[in-house]
Amino acid sequence: VLAGSDEPINIVPPGGASIGVLDIFGFETFEVNAFEQLCINYTNETLQQQFNKFVFKLEQQEYEREGILWKFIPFPDNQDVLDLIDKSRTGI
Repeated sequence: VLAGSDEPINIVPPGGASIGVLDIFGFETFEVNAFEQLCINYTNETLQQQFNKFVFKLEQQEYEREGILWKFIPFPDNQDVLDLIDKSRTGI
């Protein structure tokens, strides 16, 4: 659909409401990765972890505290990847 374009698509459905999705999870794989790409990927992973924390982890904990009936939503947790890079004393 976008053919590699980074330009936003402004399509407003009837009624004016829309949902935006930002997919930033995952490291990219290239033949050669520069330090700059590592920094970009690390930043993306950190943003994704914040999203997961607030949308999944904390919200589901709140449901449990309030006794709300709900079904656990599984989600990928990238904390191990972040720890490889930035954990004190063991990260790169």
